[in-house]
Amino acid sequence: MSVLIHLSMFPTDKGTSVSPYVAKSIRIIRESGLPYKLGPMSTAIEGEWEEVMAVVERCFKALREQSDRIYMTVQMDYRAGAVNRIEGKIKSVEEKL
Repeated sequence: MSVLIHLSMFPTDKGTSVSPYVAKSIRIIRESGLPYKLGPMSTAIEGEWEEVMAVVERCFKALREQSDRIYMTVQMDYRAGAVNRIEGKIKSVEEKL
């Protein structure tokens, strides 16, 4: 089951600058080996359901160790048999411009 998610996760009890906490999640995502793309408000991650959700869980558990309150949104798109959607979806739209 191939999924493409947008993940946004950060502590709400650590002040206005949370980039060190976001960076910790990005390290976890990078180390997973899954394709990802960091954006200004969320990170896209692509892979099989189990792999992607395991990464989300690892990010949450790591952040929970340092925070008592966490904001998280996950948007997900499932498409059977699809690959390289992080780049492919963008390219498809750009070709039509």
